[in-house]
Amino acid sequence: MAAEEASSILEAALRRDRFIVVIALSTVIATSWGWVALGAGMEMSAVEMTRMSRDMVMALAVWTPAYAALMFSMWWAMMVAMMLPSAAPILLLFARVNRRERASQRPWVPSGVFAAGYLTIWGGFSAVATAVQWGLESVGLLSAMMVPTLPWVGAAILIAAGLWQVTPIKQACLKQCRSPVAFLANHWHPGSAGAFRMGLVHGLYCLGCCWFLMALLFFGGVMNLWWIGGLAAYVLAEKLLPIGHWLGYAFGVGLIIWGALVLVPV
Repeated sequence: MAAEEASSILEAALRRDRFIVVIALSTVIATSWGWVALGAGMEMSAVEMTRMSRDMVMALAVWTPAYAALMFSMWWAMMVAMMLPSAAPILLLFARVNRRERASQRPWVPSGVFAAGYLTIWGGFSAVATAVQWGLESVGLLSAMMVPTLPWVGAAILIAAGLWQVTPIKQACLKQCRSPVAFLANHWHPGSAGAFRMGLVHGLYCLGCCWFLMALLFFGGVMNLWWIGGLAAYVLAEKLLPIGHWLGYAFGVGLIIWGALVLVPV
């Protein structure tokens, strides 16, 4: 009876932990999507920019440290909105494993630390993306609408992303992202420091898997909600669907063909 009672208490705790983690994740993801849709602090919302024509002529923004910080916050908010949903399975599994390892503690706290490590990696990517955006705008290859000004730039982004999709590195990283049980078994470290470290490592694998997919925002429009939502949905499908491995190859081939077509004169 004592064993059954202990098991019942543990199962109740696991259900409560799952509920808390799901609510926390949903809140952060919804807030990030809302902030992006509202423009992430910019004068124009993403909804308005999505509705506008790609060919509309607008004055380029003047890059200052404050504007660069704004662009960084925009990129990081997008990465949270786009990437955190695909990390939900490993965060939920981590909370469950951590509860069984330390039944007397609150596992959603180290789960938050794990997520912080994961998002730190995407913060680093956001800093690089901000610098790339600054550079492309400075040399006239990116318009004020945040889309390429020349066809070959867009074609290069598509073809490069497609080629990355079929590389062994991409596929190795995708395998790690698709196998949360194996990842935790092979990279487990105890304590909050261990949780943060595991979040960093998982974030690095996720970055290796998806960084070129995020670069596609430079083709479709950095603040285009259709592109943001479409890429987020694709990332989720690639990581969670049983055919995700083959989906990565098919998508890569499709991007290469698309890039080649962009170069064909109309």
